[in-house]
Amino acid sequence: MRFLFQRDIGRLKAEISAYQNEAKLWLIDKAIVNSAGNLCLHLLGNLNTYIGAELGGTGYIRDRDREFSDKDVPRSVLLSKLEEVAKIVDETLQKIDPAILEEDYPQMVFAEKVKTGPFLLHLCTHLTYHLGQINYHRRLLDN
Repeated sequence: MRFLFQRDIGRLKAEISAYQNEAKLWLIDKAIVNSAGNLCLHLLGNLNTYIGAELGGTGYIRDRDREFSDKDVPRSVLLSKLEEVAKIVDETLQKIDPAILEEDYPQMVFAEKVKTGPFLLHLCTHLTYHLGQINYHRRLLDN
């Protein structure tokens, strides 16, 4: 699972870097209501919360509203934060006792308890889902 997170965080860094016009990271248009920048902030908050804080004990405190309200965060800051979260995710997953994957995830996230292993898979697919949105955002709006 570490490989999948590292691969897709790397792809996210590549997408954010690929914008020719940095200001377009924050563009919304018609039915595209979330900018690439805000989706990136959202993924950072998500991974820092559910892997970093909950499983890795980093002490991260999430401000989900700011993930969608902050604007014009410099690309260099986004990329730096992605480097940090990549390290946190990798170190946490490397150290995790495999038995924990069969235990209930410590936080109630859905309507019912879920095992940690399947929840990590959910986090991975959540990352990939928004990565795809960012890819389309860039190709549609960064011209």
